[in-house]
Amino acid sequence: MSVRFAGYAAVFDVVDRGGDVLRRGAFRVPGAVPLLWQHGGDPVGAVEWIEEDDKGLRVIGRVEAPMLARLVRDGGVTGLSFGYRVRESRRGPRGRELLQVALVEVSLVASPMQRLARVHAVEPVRG
Repeated sequence: MSVRFAGYAAVFDVVDRGGDVLRRGAFRVPGAVPLLWQHGGDPVGAVEWIEEDDKGLRVIGRVEAPMLARLVRDGGVTGLSFGYRVRESRRGPRGRELLQVALVEVSLVASPMQRLARVHAVEPVRG
């Protein structure tokens, strides 16, 4: 069993639990990035589409690892996150502002650093 999901791996202008704030235009997506579980191990599926919009970093992905796919399908895992390298930042009034980051990976996570980084829709993959 596999599932497709849509959500936001990051939301702009929201302070995360580490004190960082992502700004619009921050992401440099190098092309294909892996979909991981908790930022580690082998890929658990694929990122099918990723792009910044007015809200944040929107992601559509497919989870192929059966146990994780069931958890995502049933709402047991709803957190999203991303791995990155800082290219440009500055100190702001609410913490470090990330102005440019190189995206390394997207992860499904149990507890996201940014509380609004969540899976919003899930559907089974047919076929």
